[in-house]
Amino acid sequence: MPMAVYILGLSVFALGTSEFMLSGLLPPIADDMDVSIPKAGLLISAFAIGMVVGAPLLAVATLRLPRRTTLIALISVFGLGQVAGALAPTYEVLFVSRVVSALACAGFWAVGAAVAIAMVPVNARARAMAVMIGGLSIANVLGVPLGAFLGESFGWRSAFWAVGAASAIALVGVVTRIPRIPLPDEKPQLKREVVAIYRDRQVWLSIVITALAAGGVFCAFSYLAPLLTDVAGLDSGWVPWVLGLFGVGALIGTTIGGRVADAHLFGVLLSGISASTVFLVALALFASNQIAVVVLAFLLGLSAFYTAPALNARMFNVAGVAPTLAGATTTAAFNLGNTSGPWLGGAVIDADFGFRATAWAGAAMLVLGLVAVTVSLRLRGGAPSRRIAGAPAHPGGERHTGSEQAVAVERGAGL
Repeated sequence: MPMAVYILGLSVFALGTSEFMLSGLLPPIADDMDVSIPKAGLLISAFAIGMVVGAPLLAVATLRLPRRTTLIALISVFGLGQVAGALAPTYEVLFVSRVVSALACAGFWAVGAAVAIAMVPVNARARAMAVMIGGLSIANVLGVPLGAFLGESFGWRSAFWAVGAASAIALVGVVTRIPRIPLPDEKPQLKREVVAIYRDRQVWLSIVITALAAGGVFCAFSYLAPLLTDVAGLDSGWVPWVLGLFGVGALIGTTIGGRVADAHLFGVLLSGISASTVFLVALALFASNQIAVVVLAFLLGLSAFYTAPALNARMFNVAGVAPTLAGATTTAAFNLGNTSGPWLGGAVIDADFGFRATAWAGAAMLVLGLVAVTVSLRLRGGAPSRRIAGAPAHPGGERHTGSEQAVAVERGAGL
């Protein structure tokens, strides 16, 4: 595996840490910026909005640009966004810095994946993408709780400085290790892809399911820190450890879900979303019990990321005729959830229902997600999922095309 692929994984670690670390920093940010915790929670939605907009736009806009140069520009903008956040004198400046960072993050994901695939032979593509996705998993296990620890010990701005430093290291790696990647000879037929993907109702159902599944979990997860301290009565020093436990559950869930979703895609969707619903209801009921809250944080990470590979796989199954936009659409769908979930959580807190109400609201979103899964399953009518365009079947199961490997990779990707 080329060292450049590991550099991309390091970059993704910085991207993922920045995206999710605010769940452990909301109370100090709210205090320092003199805003409510729900308003501070909108910073999470701001990043998600940037990802929603940036994923499809930058996936298209950078198709004909030099890959290495584009990566250098995007990781530089992302790093500068972290510095701007660390220095932000007002809430409004911090908000804008999050949106700009998210746009760069979305573009780096789109281009970085193409570069990782281009640098390895066909039979190593899945491994290369697994290294990149591994950066996101490690961000959940180490980066997010480390950000919470830094925020607790040295102030929330120190977490932004740390991500900025990680971005600088990644930039050096990209400059020195990423080779020049030739552009494809044939320009993708974007008009054909747009028509093919967005006229299919199963694609829209997959978007809805993904957004509700992600939104339901992050409706509660985004406000986990104040729930732990204000409702469960845990000391703030426990927050990084509980967030780390969520990340461990996420890593285990991704591993299990990635293995099972190949054979039982809808079974994983139904069981995973149902489990997350049960855990959120339990979190709402037992939020004042410290042991229960800690255990449920782990279980929620496990169930949410157990479902994620199936959500990715379903989109590629129904949108495989549009490979340029399928991955960007999946990213946008996840971040629609990451936008709507924290917003809904903030709305119920503003309505004076309390922090535990975020779990009830998240459970309601997941119930709607289960309804959408059921509708998708009924429309499918028991027929096999559409085979990916350009990926001929190999009954022996030993040969795989690049398109088939891309589907396998996406089945292992997270929120």
